[in-house]
Amino acid sequence: MKNFIDISDCSSKELREILEEAKKRKSLRAGLNKSAPDEDKPFEGKSMAMIFEKPSTRTRMSFDIAVKQLGGSSIILNPDGIHYGKGEETLKDTAKVLSEYVDIVMLRTSSHENLISFGKHLSIPIINGLSDKSHPCQIMSDIFTFEESNGDISGKTISWIGDGNNNMSNSLIESAAKLNIVLKIGCPKKYSPNKNIISWAKKNKVNLKITSDPYEAVKNSDCIMTDKWVSMNDKVNKKTKKKILKPYQVNKKLMSNAKPSAIFMHCLPVGRGEEVTDEVIDGDQSVVWRQALNRVHAQKSIIKWCLD
Repeated sequence: MKNFIDISDCSSKELREILEEAKKRKSLRAGLNKSAPDEDKPFEGKSMAMIFEKPSTRTRMSFDIAVKQLGGSSIILNPDGIHYGKGEETLKDTAKVLSEYVDIVMLRTSSHENLISFGKHLSIPIINGLSDKSHPCQIMSDIFTFEESNGDISGKTISWIGDGNNNMSNSLIESAAKLNIVLKIGCPKKYSPNKNIISWAKKNKVNLKITSDPYEAVKNSDCIMTDKWVSMNDKVNKKTKKKILKPYQVNKKLMSNAKPSAIFMHCLPVGRGEEVTDEVIDGDQSVVWRQALNRVHAQKSIIKWCLD
């Protein structure tokens, strides 16, 4: 049994296996309807429980479609509608019950500690659909999308612009270590990656540069990535944070400092006119909508990897 909680938990070989399986599965679906099952139906007769502590569009839709394409079924659970560590049932007991009912669990949570704790009591795999610490499924989809456009990501330069201290940047740093990515983070000092992830990056010899100059961060980059300036449950003064991050908006001028072949990525939802302009997200260099589609294929591969 294998869990998919953090990218740092996987070896480089395992991540590459997941990526290659995703590519293969996407190519084999040519001509099939969106919800038609894959020919081999590896998840037939099996089911996934999806628990959403936080609102979701892409995670909910992509996992549900992924399970259907694999030939299985999914059950969506809202913590307010089940005994989920509340009342007379502990988190441990909820986990034990789910282990009897389904084959795998996906949890989207505000607390990474909740994810770890819940996983310890399951006798089936758990997938991190998002936590406050990491967003590994999104990053796997992003790497898959990058390689569709620009080939092997090893040795390529990715630039992260904006808030350097969030779940996306954490998972991106971890992937840089595992897949030999050159990573440049352009962010204000106030929003630099936290000390723990920087320490981990140094120990794992990540080719990482952190700068407060966004133009330096994107120079000769193969891909520019950003995220919403104020995330869900972000307990900050929104006006102040947006003001500090305003110089880090991804616009046409900033994009022009990257390579001409550079692509733009955003995990969505997007703050149009804030972290990115319409001209960029709707422009020719944007692969944002393909990123969203590729969540399905990456997550199919992750599910299969967990159960193999």
